[in-house]
Amino acid sequence: TPTRYGEGKTTTLLGLCQAFILEGKMAFGCIRQPSLGPTFGVKGGAAGGGYAQVVPMVDMNLHLTGDMHAVGAATNLLAAQIDARALHEHKHRNTDPSSLFAYDVNNRLRAQATKRMRKEAPSSSDSELSSHLRLNIDTVHWKRVLDINDRMLREIKAGIGPAESQMMKMTGFELTPASEVMAILTLSTDMKDMRRRLGEIVVATDKDGGLLTADDFGCAGAMAAILKDALEPNLLQTLEGGPVFVHGGPFANIAHGNSSIVADEVGMALAGKNGYVITEAGFGADMGLEKFMHIK
Repeated sequence: TPTRYGEGKTTTLLGLCQAFILEGKMAFGCIRQPSLGPTFGVKGGAAGGGYAQVVPMVDMNLHLTGDMHAVGAATNLLAAQIDARALHEHKHRNTDPSSLFAYDVNNRLRAQATKRMRKEAPSSSDSELSSHLRLNIDTVHWKRVLDINDRMLREIKAGIGPAESQMMKMTGFELTPASEVMAILTLSTDMKDMRRRLGEIVVATDKDGGLLTADDFGCAGAMAAILKDALEPNLLQTLEGGPVFVHGGPFANIAHGNSSIVADEVGMALAGKNGYVITEAGFGADMGLEKFMHIK
């Protein structure tokens, strides 16, 4: 919990890391990556302060290795896929759905439809399978993201072009660290785990009230491909040369507010039995510590 003088989580963490190293102990710091939203807002950067800083400070606060942009691209790809699918199903609502998609895409959709149907009935006819190719999207919960504070994009009307006007809807943008993809990135332990978690994201409901996931839209694999490098922690250093992993940046008010599990595990493996890994969690101990213990 920050002091009244402004000595916050990152400053305290980095000071501890440097102190342990001065005492001859191996110590790794694990912190979250700053968002450009707060960096250019009232809060500012997140690289510590005084003689307890992560360097290079400017690079850390601005883009770093592009993980934040990868999270945004994966999130927005899924949003585009959902809207495109809804538009095509609406335009071709009186057409055989098996003729709407390219051969490879149609095969994947048939496999997904078969999997859904087997939960309902052991065997199904071709006509029943064809009907299940339609997702019959009703309400979409998934929003696009960007990493800049932009008040005018919080609520917008989308689909006002002539080709999309029949699908016009109210939606909005969220900040990239507030996305579910960011939370998944930091909670995933490897590529396989991340791919599974992405596929299970609930993004919409159908007209019968059923849940539709990213896998239903055939998008999770592409999202995982976009995030393949973002899953690897970024190694920076303190002003005294101590190692610091900067990885992931989920907000603590709407997510779990912790840096990645991968960074912690790599730090613990390198620090050894006699070393230390020091991490931080968003907000004070009354929220950050609880989410660390119960979620991370």
